[in-house]
Amino acid sequence: MSSVDVNESERGGDDIVAAEYVLGVLPLEEREAAARRADREPAFARIIDMWEVYFSPLSASYASVEPPAAVKHAIDRRLFSGEGAEASGKSLWASLAFWRGLAAVAVAALALYIAVPFINPPVEVPQQRYVASIEQAGASNVHYVALYDAATGEVSMVHTSGDRGQDRDFELWMVEGSNAPVSMGVIPVGSTIKIAVPQASRQQLAAGVVLAISREPLGGSPTGAPTEVVAAGPLSTI
Repeated sequence: MSSVDVNESERGGDDIVAAEYVLGVLPLEEREAAARRADREPAFARIIDMWEVYFSPLSASYASVEPPAAVKHAIDRRLFSGEGAEASGKSLWASLAFWRGLAAVAVAALALYIAVPFINPPVEVPQQRYVASIEQAGASNVHYVALYDAATGEVSMVHTSGDRGQDRDFELWMVEGSNAPVSMGVIPVGSTIKIAVPQASRQQLAAGVVLAISREPLGGSPTGAPTEVVAAGPLSTI
């Protein structure tokens, strides 16, 4: 049994392990164990996909900044200016314990940031989030992971496999029970994209509703109905 398996109950289960894996803060041995689990356990791989969708906006929110070279030396001098530190030759930046501790604090802070809206959501603003693994139908190999945020009215999607084909588009549909599929628009090309859900469809998006993807001529369905459904999956509450 891997260390990831052993520590799941202490860490908070698969969600926390997958989140730490996506953030890159797991120790090497546990990261390799998590990667092996993702290869052999589709359910765990979908959780990783979900966290990748959730965290993807973070990297786009901050511009890359190169700190001045003098910053590290100034911090070292301020924190370790005593004789003992000079004698040992060790610095904060060489401390494995420091970096592991910093990673743990970062994960805890991020988990708190994510959990707060669920613990004490504002009454006037919907905070519910749903995830769906939109998987292949029939012989198709199309797979997307989708995250719907009711607060923003947007579906974030990660394209993990499947080709739309030459002169073809993928289109996203909402299927509620036995009702006719409702188009939510053509899916833009890209590995990570966002689609604004039409206002009229937002109230219907909830757990159990199926998201489906069809392959269409360029520009979307010419009939108002799916032409060739290539993937589908139900929304589940996070």
